[in-house]
Amino acid sequence: TGISPGNNESAGKKKSGRVCKGNKYVKQLLCEIANSAIKTGSQFRGYYKGLVIRRGHKKSIIAVGHKILEVIYVILKNKEPYRDPTVNYEEIVVKRNAPRWIASLRRFGYIRERVE
Repeated sequence: TGISPGNNESAGKKKSGRVCKGNKYVKQLLCEIANSAIKTGSQFRGYYKGLVIRRGHKKSIIAVGHKILEVIYVILKNKEPYRDPTVNYEEIVVKRNAPRWIASLRRFGYIRERVE
């Protein structure tokens, strides 16, 4: 895809190189996706903030695009939906369903007083 990092090693020292050539349209699309992802509260924002200090904006965007590509690969390989590690999904489900659960308990007589 033209977004995997180059790696040069000599005398035991590792140096990052240019990204390899690939489909320029896919690379451009991944960079746009990465730019959008760093503006949201996703895991990619934290990854970007850690890199931008050391590498600069453009190299960090390429790195975030590569990370997004890795996530897409895992999603397709495992056939599972994406779950952002920074989001507490249990809390969201409980907050959304708690009123219905309390109403069911009240309807079946398990609780009598109003629960807040």
